Amino acid sequence: MAWATDNHQPRPEPVSLAEAAQVWARIAALSFGGPAGQIAVMHRILVEEKRWLGERRFLHALNYCMLLPGPEAQQLAIYVGWLMHRTAGGLIAGLLFVLPGLVAIMGLSVVYALFGQVGPVAALFFGLKAAVLVVVVQAVLRVGRRSLKNPLMVSLAVAAFLALFVFKVSFPWVIAAAGLFGFIAAKLGVRQVLAGDGHGVSAGDHVADAQTLLGEGTPAHARANLRWSLTVAGVLLALWWGPVLGLLAWLGPDHVFSDIALFFSKMAVVTFGGAYAVLAYVAQEAVGSYGWLAPGEMLDGLGMAETTPGPLIMVTQFVGFMGAFRQAGGLDPLLAGVLGGLLTTWVTFTPCFLWIFLGAPFVERLREARALNAALAAISAAVVGVIMNLALWFGLHVLFARMVDLRAPGVELQLPVLASLNLPTAGVALCAAVAAFRFKVGMIPLLLSCAAAGVLFYLATGAIPGRA
Repeated sequence: MAWATDNHQPRPEPVSLAEAAQVWARIAALSFGGPAGQIAVMHRILVEEKRWLGERRFLHALNYCMLLPGPEAQQLAIYVGWLMHRTAGGLIAGLLFVLPGLVAIMGLSVVYALFGQVGPVAALFFGLKAAVLVVVVQAVLRVGRRSLKNPLMVSLAVAAFLALFVFKVSFPWVIAAAGLFGFIAAKLGVRQVLAGDGHGVSAGDHVADAQTLLGEGTPAHARANLRWSLTVAGVLLALWWGPVLGLLAWLGPDHVFSDIALFFSKMAVVTFGGAYAVLAYVAQEAVGSYGWLAPGEMLDGLGMAETTPGPLIMVTQFVGFMGAFRQAGGLDPLLAGVLGGLLTTWVTFTPCFLWIFLGAPFVERLREARALNAALAAISAAVVGVIMNLALWFGLHVLFARMVDLRAPGVELQLPVLASLNLPTAGVALCAAVAAFRFKVGMIPLLLSCAAAGVLFYLATGAIPGRA
């Protein structure tokens, strides 16, 4: 029999782990549209439909996940799964959230590696690239509206953009400097660094915690237990770093698998601000330092991630796949690519479970830490500049065939050769921008329409649009 609350609203019946797994599988299958869309899906199903937890607890968990590196939507799923069914619930929720995207991106990566230069396939990705440029610009505007609440935050965004685009400062240093600035400013009483509203969730009716399955109290297993936290942290650290250290010892530091393991492990601890923010860092290293893929191919991978379910950061699996595929050594290239993609996914997402299982029991203390919230707000403002850098970097490399270097002490700029403008790409991108901003076409229809336009261009002209 369902429990009753003071306002006679029935509380849901207890849910078994098997029943919860079906709900998490449904959420995973619907998790399109980046973190904002994924969080909205979880809110609709978990809060409004299933009433497993209420509005206040949902936002409490979300705020904590936004403090962490990594994909906050997947971490929110781990958090709620852990609240519902302990460690097993968190593991199931987190793994199911990633699984559809892992399978989809892996399949698309194989197709891309084998047939990416074939006319219709190349044309499809040509159209997709143009649309993704517009999607990234939309991300700049969306994050900017949420994060840039005053002139100080705007200044942080501009400073982050200049540091990355003009002075080539590494992404982790930009994020660390922004967080440190926000923390110190809060300690000094600067009111402008208070955290913003974060991701929106729903405009529906408020669901009180007391009317939900979890209620207002804290489950016994969710209370702080240092021994349990350290034990589970030790296991997850071994699962994360065991393969990394094993590959280093077996293959040496110069092998592509060692590079993938170390680079994406480092990325896993600096991915504040979401996938769009970290993609500039990934592109900078994967394209410029390791030579795993070309700038235009980063947009191809992002297009895959945008049109498949799962965390947007799953685009890193495509990067790892292509890096290992092209530097396979003595392995079959396709086998090397699959192993490289799986390794990338492992070291990218295993830390997400560590952050939740280690920190979630102590989240009540973190929620009231104003200085930490101020650091998050400053990072969110800097992320706007980071995504601006990403949009400009992608745009220049996709729209123009040739670039020239402009160097001065402490400054390193790449400027386009205007005569090398790719007119077909520019035309599709302009149409995509009009569709998105004037007619409010949704992301998935926009991406599919532009991909179709690329194929039609190929069928009409017989030309294979060049890869930037």
